Amino acid sequence: MQEYFVELADSLTSLLRGNEIYTCSFAAEDSDFVRLNRSAIRQAGSVSQRTLSCDLIDGQRHASGQLALSGDLDLDRSRLAGFVAQLREQLPSLPEDPHLLYATEVRSSEYLGDNHLPEDSGAIVSAVLDAGHGHDLVGIYAAGGIYRGFANSFGQRNWFSTYTYNLDWSLYVQADKAVKSRYAGFVWDPAEFSRRMDAAQAQLAGLSRPARTIEPGEHRVYLAPTALVEIVELLSWAGFGLKDHRTKQTTLLKMVEEGQRLSPQITLLENTADGVAANFQDAGFLKPDRVPLIEAGAFGECLVSPRSAKEYGVPTNGASGWEMPASLDLAAGTIPDSEILRRLDRGVYINNLWYLNYSDRTACRMTGMTRFATFWVEHGELQAPLNVMRFDETLYRLLGDKLLGLTTERDFLLDPSTYHARSTGSFRGPGALVEDFRFTL
Repeated sequence: MQEYFVELADSLTSLLRGNEIYTCSFAAEDSDFVRLNRSAIRQAGSVSQRTLSCDLIDGQRHASGQLALSGDLDLDRSRLAGFVAQLREQLPSLPEDPHLLYATEVRSSEYLGDNHLPEDSGAIVSAVLDAGHGHDLVGIYAAGGIYRGFANSFGQRNWFSTYTYNLDWSLYVQADKAVKSRYAGFVWDPAEFSRRMDAAQAQLAGLSRPARTIEPGEHRVYLAPTALVEIVELLSWAGFGLKDHRTKQTTLLKMVEEGQRLSPQITLLENTADGVAANFQDAGFLKPDRVPLIEAGAFGECLVSPRSAKEYGVPTNGASGWEMPASLDLAAGTIPDSEILRRLDRGVYINNLWYLNYSDRTACRMTGMTRFATFWVEHGELQAPLNVMRFDETLYRLLGDKLLGLTTERDFLLDPSTYHARSTGSFRGPGALVEDFRFTL
């Protein structure tokens, strides 16, 4: 795959005329997908796809587009020639772009991820089905190689490959009563999967009890990593980008301008080195291994795309055009998982959240719903499943003065999205024990 991309990039270089230059990004995957329902395989297949995104540049004018590739080098070279010709035709009609910035210093790189996935996904799927026998198991298993490349006419070549699996599944009782679980990584560990399945089945037994409704108000809660990730990912929208900060649209405005702080327990990184996203972006700039977004409760650094760097006259740190983190890493705390129920004592155990949005962006106030296995806890024991509730909380309470602690154990969660392609977004983080969590409905 890497050699194919390099030869395609060399062909692209040979197509240039006059003062033209180019930047191009390559994205590909070879993935197996298995959809499960009622503990049976409902759909299985494989996807192999390759795309090339190219920006043809002449001075401050540039035209960009995307080309689907076949994998046949001769055929793709011919199609690439026609693609470049189309971009060239557009250039004279386009305005100059004052914020155009691309890497001119050649910094080539290569990261070849180890492939520890089995050649046949059948053994893993069989293990999942065996573990779910007797239950209504629903989910999707996706696994395989993901590849990214960058090249430009200055001779820079960057390559990144990773091999991961992602199992996203639920055990259903009925209607909205289910236990949703996730297991992802690089090396499938049967013992770890069994532990997670046992935990899900234990909670499934609790869901069989009559559901309870509690009064809205402030309650002590435990947010499992699969719930906390929803909050942190929402924070990524307009939270850390330089452009959002300079235009005062950031949801962290109070932290930046009014000195608001989160709990000293909160340290959040863009941890590219330990994620599954490439360490370069589509203008050719390399990403640092880590960018401190929040350090010990204080705001750290913005993510700066090349366009924002040009517009505001600051260095870029390799952020994408969206200026959103892709490899989130929230530091661990000091509460062992085994003590969570005892520490919670009386309150709400939340496995999942959904439908999150901002109810007050300036105050970083979020609202959303509980989902699936949410339990009422008394005396450190699960008592009954709770009916769906809505919460409304500011980040400054949730992860600020109301945060009691974070767990020592952390989950590694891959974004299960497969729109157009498998996502390379990831979150590594703990669960959170919070007091006076506000439920409104």
